[in-house]
Amino acid sequence: MSRTPHRTTPRTPQRTISRTTSRTALLAALGLVTAAGATATVFGTTAGAATAGCKVEYQVTNQWNTGFGANVSVTNTGDPLTAWTLEWSYGGDQTVTQGWNAAITQSGTAVTAKNVSYNGSLATGASTSFGFNASYSGTNAVPATFKLNGVICNGATVPTQPPTTPPTTPPTTPPPSGGKADNPYAGAKVYVNPEWSAKAAAEPGGTKVSNQPTGVWLDRIASIQGANGRMGLRDHLDAALAQKGSGELVVQLVIYNLPGRDCSALASNGELGPTEIDKYKTQYIDPIAAILADAKYAGLRIVTTVEIDSLPNLVTNVSGRPTATPNCDLMKTNGNYIKGVGYALNKLGSIANVYNYVDAGHHGWLGWDDNFGASAELFKQAATAEGSTLSKVHGFIVNTANFSALKEDHFKIEDSVNGTSVRQSKWVDWNRYTDELSYAQAMRAKAVSLGFDANVGMLIDTSRNGWGGAARPTGPGALTSVDTYVNGGRYDRRIHLGNWCNQAGAGLGERPQAAPAAGIDAYVWIKPPGESDGASKEIPNDEGKGFDRMCDPTYTGNARNGNSMSGSLPNAPLAGQWFSAQFQELLKNAHPAL
Repeated sequence: MSRTPHRTTPRTPQRTISRTTSRTALLAALGLVTAAGATATVFGTTAGAATAGCKVEYQVTNQWNTGFGANVSVTNTGDPLTAWTLEWSYGGDQTVTQGWNAAITQSGTAVTAKNVSYNGSLATGASTSFGFNASYSGTNAVPATFKLNGVICNGATVPTQPPTTPPTTPPTTPPPSGGKADNPYAGAKVYVNPEWSAKAAAEPGGTKVSNQPTGVWLDRIASIQGANGRMGLRDHLDAALAQKGSGELVVQLVIYNLPGRDCSALASNGELGPTEIDKYKTQYIDPIAAILADAKYAGLRIVTTVEIDSLPNLVTNVSGRPTATPNCDLMKTNGNYIKGVGYALNKLGSIANVYNYVDAGHHGWLGWDDNFGASAELFKQAATAEGSTLSKVHGFIVNTANFSALKEDHFKIEDSVNGTSVRQSKWVDWNRYTDELSYAQAMRAKAVSLGFDANVGMLIDTSRNGWGGAARPTGPGALTSVDTYVNGGRYDRRIHLGNWCNQAGAGLGERPQAAPAAGIDAYVWIKPPGESDGASKEIPNDEGKGFDRMCDPTYTGNARNGNSMSGSLPNAPLAGQWFSAQFQELLKNAHPAL
């Protein structure tokens, strides 16, 4: 596995870029099942018709310091129902904030959930489920008692009169109509890669996060079948089926093997030469598509992160820019990045249960005016190349394997100090965005304005952007100057926004969760924490991975990082290999804290 971003120089200000709007209804979605959540199972009776009874399973599927996600499964063990109402009360200050698959209201501690149009009918023995997100403080005890249509689900039954005319057609519980899920992460668990999980669990303190879902990186042809004893694609999909159970499950794949890959960096160069587009199609994308199209895996929601670190290079690192490289000029001239991404989107997006998310860099790369719009135009060009259409793009992902803070709370792009705009600080350097959330929402709005679907969603990789620990600021910096104001308050403690390799001081970020903000499908851990970005010194290898000085802690920088120190950790192995020191750094500086 490998992944190395690369940046460009500051840009001059132009007019403001519009912000995003929220996605359609039911974006509010269940926190990902990434840990063994608290559960309560309340049983009713197993009697048949002529009695009323119920079974309720309430599971806290994801929990953080101020909120949680829950899933509730209701089984009718009594007479067939054409409508249902489930009631319970909380013992603390839990407050439901978002829900799906049920109409949920709350008055004080009392919560009422009523069926929606497609899940009101429950035959005897039939089940349905719904979920919600909620806030809380203090403790988060599981409710002790539930009532279904007024009947307590505690093992007791209430006799009823049998129906005088039994229905000729048993009631059913139809799913919502047609097509892909608006948000594939909604109401779904996410695949926990057993290989990464085992490595994380073997680290001191690693069991606190080893059950989190991470991306599976297909970074060379051999990874499809499995190389050097590693699991191949079918192995992962089979393991995902085992984890799935009766609910929905997302599998996250990274499609990462373009010809001439990573043209402006060296640590994650790939196996294919700049002209090997046919090999990319026939030996890499086609075999992946054939496996994903197997009917055996039709019940999985497969999210593909398509070719990180590629298209924006054709804007930021080509002739005319101080960050230009000959390799990026070559890839712009031969068009193989555009062709490769288009082919991948078309081939994979034609599979009914595949959701393509195109990599869209991050704010510290594309947040300047002359990078932002031009990159979005390239995304559209690639999405309509090689027979693909805009409909083959379900969304975009930002901050993949990068360190940009999710949200900077102590300064805003509109702020000024003594008449000097925050944009003029050395850190922001005329960027339009201060963090990944604002950038992701703006990029989404830009994509929609270019013709992408109005419901297009965003993913944000939060695997390493927590920046917690003792050095995390608790308020704004001093108002002495715009630089003291920004530097004293910023969470992101990199020396420069252009630093990307194994950053010292970084921490785990927000845990994976669905629909955390407007227009955001999920926070995800696509980069598996603890896997190196690149080697600190040259290491011979057969994976095509070179030595990039940005991974050397003694390096004094280049035009892409303002000639600053690299800020990288020492003694790092090749990109994708396990880096224990980095994993420990991420645990120590996690935010929210573990």
